[in-house]
Amino acid sequence: MNIEVKRFALLIDADNAQATAIDDILTETARYGDVTSRRCYGDWTDNKLNKWKEVLNKNAIQPIQQFAYTIGKNATDSALIIDAMDLLYTGKFNGFFLVSSDSDFTKLATRLREAGLEVIGIGRSTTPEAFRSACNKFIFTETITQDVSKEDTNKEEKAHELLNTFSVSPEKKELLKTQAKAEPNKKLKKIIVDAINSTSEDDGWAYLGEVGSYISRIDTSFDPRNYGVSKLSTLIKSLSYIDYKELKGKNGHIRPFLKLKDNNA
Repeated sequence: MNIEVKRFALLIDADNAQATAIDDILTETARYGDVTSRRCYGDWTDNKLNKWKEVLNKNAIQPIQQFAYTIGKNATDSALIIDAMDLLYTGKFNGFFLVSSDSDFTKLATRLREAGLEVIGIGRSTTPEAFRSACNKFIFTETITQDVSKEDTNKEEKAHELLNTFSVSPEKKELLKTQAKAEPNKKLKKIIVDAINSTSEDDGWAYLGEVGSYISRIDTSFDPRNYGVSKLSTLIKSLSYIDYKELKGKNGHIRPFLKLKDNNA
């Protein structure tokens, strides 16, 4: 059976992206399909982009030179946008990866989606919400590079010390670590509560797959890896305000369900 592999164009704004993250970015993009066009935009006469020069050839990324004609005006953005539209009209791509933390690409992401293409943004967690929301999905570079702040590292170290004082299974330790990071997050709780209320049956139970789809539509930057786990089910299991169960269907497949506990309904 032939399975069609999606074709993507990868467009990188060197002025607003991290050269040190490129290996992790390429690994992440490979999960979605075949990246057949790789371009990186910047003024390569600027010494600030020296780190990019070291990784472009190694990863077969085409550098696109764009001089800064006027101080304070970003000609790089315009060059990237024009090329994106040219690639769109070739009809050869199923989607685009836009690597930048710059909100100037919000309109581009919207236009590409209007044309029926998938748009996946990659940038820092400080990327303006407008650009993140304009993409089908937005991935934080901190998540895929596991680049945590010193404060977060200290919190995790303290959590490890606490957990090591108890005799619990490795699986339980993992859930407790995730809970310590995710439980206080009010935004996460609101999204999950809204997702369950919007997808649950009359008995209050909601299918995990539908909850995940709802969350992705509401928050394009949502990713279980932001909380230290790879699966949504693992994140859900760690939350004290959620009941979780798994039922075996007629075909033998396990179907996970969740509901809000009574004091959170």
